[in-house]
Amino acid sequence: MVARPVSEPTIGVLALQGDFDAHRKAIESSGARAVEVRTEADLQTIDGLIIPGGESTTMLKLLHIENLFEPLRRFGETKPVFGTCAGAILLASEVLHPRQESLSLLDLTVERNAYGRQIDSRIASIEIDGVPSEAVFIRAPVIRKIGPETKVLATYLDAPVLVEQRFHLASTFHPELSANNEIHRRFVDNVRKANANGGV
Repeated sequence: MVARPVSEPTIGVLALQGDFDAHRKAIESSGARAVEVRTEADLQTIDGLIIPGGESTTMLKLLHIENLFEPLRRFGETKPVFGTCAGAILLASEVLHPRQESLSLLDLTVERNAYGRQIDSRIASIEIDGVPSEAVFIRAPVIRKIGPETKVLATYLDAPVLVEQRFHLASTFHPELSANNEIHRRFVDNVRKANANGGV
């Protein structure tokens, strides 16, 4: 099998629940190939993975039903993963309100639905690397604590909303719903760097 160039990574989007099609389009516009991931075999074909928003409890159940929880956790030990909203909850090392199982791939404590109900969803202005950007929050979690190796890239109401730990990313908002694909481009770059580095 001929290896793909490092500059053309294949990024999967977990397609069990949530708005995975919007992520697929954002990946493709960011210079990478996008595929939907539903099985353990699918994980063997990709260089990085996005876990989309949705409902984290439902997504967790589906991961176990499809026998994907442990394979996904192992994947994240060597390849970059980007979790958005519910995906960020699943990546965290600790989940509150209520407590639930997670993949523990990022050193984060996350509180579910901390901004309130669906009616409290909002579009807010944030800054990423000093540049104004849009953040769409939908029943968003709040990152309450980060580990020493976790870098805060953006905040909202004094809480981290976009964080990075080596090549992994997590956002408490939905970047796939904004016209600017800068965060997806950052993740594509992370995947390229991980490929060149031999893994996370």
